[in-house]
Amino acid sequence: MRTWGRVYQQLPLRSGILLLLLLIPPLLVALQLLVVGPRLPRAASLGSDEQGGAAVAFSVLNIEPEKSSRRWGTPFLRPRLEEEEEEDGEGIREGTRAYEDENEIQVGSRAVEVQPWAAGKPSFTAELGRLIAYITRPQLNCSRVICPAQAQASQPPAESLHWLLCAEAWLLPAADRPCVAYSFSMDGRDADYLKTVSGLGCEVHSFDPSSTNASAGPLGNSLASNHGDRGVVSQHKMWLEWRAARKRKHKARGDLGSVSQTLADIMAALGHHTVHFLYADLLSAEWRVFQNWIESGTLQSVHHLVATVHLQWAGFEVGGTDEEVLCYWFSVLQGLQASGLKLVHSSAGDGHSVLKRTVGHARSSYTLSWVNTRY
Repeated sequence: MRTWGRVYQQLPLRSGILLLLLLIPPLLVALQLLVVGPRLPRAASLGSDEQGGAAVAFSVLNIEPEKSSRRWGTPFLRPRLEEEEEEDGEGIREGTRAYEDENEIQVGSRAVEVQPWAAGKPSFTAELGRLIAYITRPQLNCSRVICPAQAQASQPPAESLHWLLCAEAWLLPAADRPCVAYSFSMDGRDADYLKTVSGLGCEVHSFDPSSTNASAGPLGNSLASNHGDRGVVSQHKMWLEWRAARKRKHKARGDLGSVSQTLADIMAALGHHTVHFLYADLLSAEWRVFQNWIESGTLQSVHHLVATVHLQWAGFEVGGTDEEVLCYWFSVLQGLQASGLKLVHSSAGDGHSVLKRTVGHARSSYTLSWVNTRY
């Protein structure tokens, strides 16, 4: 009985010690918070009270697996089949895309969403059929158009023309305001376009890296603007780049220091916020350039776009199987539409070669005319 009595006497003491040990860690944490305050990343702090009090801080933890990035070229980022699940580290995540420029990774602000297979699985016939149907069916009918080499709007002609500009009043720049026009071409087929935009009184810039008449600075590619010279064509020995610009030292306005630049950099150097008319025949570089325009948001500043798409081969830095390439092209076209561009005219070029295959119902190139309905 004495032994059990001693045990009962010691139980309250032992319980008190155990309770004290359990309470010590929380008390120490509370004391630290009172004296030091929460230690949160400075970049995560948002706001402070009006009386100069401590800032209210929030810490956001990202528990999502790191998103993968692979080139749009080889290996190609293929569409997922319906039964496939997204793979961590290898799959394509909806809402973001990344591509590599050597050792750099650039993530665009507007992603090009890879479309699913046209037939639910890889099929050259199905992918090509979907692509051709898309680029040969205008999405917007214009009651008034501007034809090549013309500066006056008219009704759509009966005959097929190389390109058209939609001349609806709400889609054209105001007559009392200057308009800006760019042309990127090395084949000389932009002569009618240059005549048209010059006749409209635009500030016109022609870009051709092979030109011998282009304006030249110390590096042969100065961007001397012709502000105020409406209708005059300024020629530049320069071409379009689709990779994001690398970090470089500050350069004076009008001198980019390279013969190849993104459209955004060219516009910034010329002091332009808007390009009302843009013509581009990029000789198979158009797909990657389009992707850059979509991901950078540059298309928001382009009102009318006339561009030739080439189907003979995959294009610069585009690879994969033929089915994957066709799906990529269609995905880029969908990205243009998502950016606000509506197809108003399609003109078929010569030849019947698509990815080095002879296809009777398709052409090797198409010249497409779009208008931006979101500006």
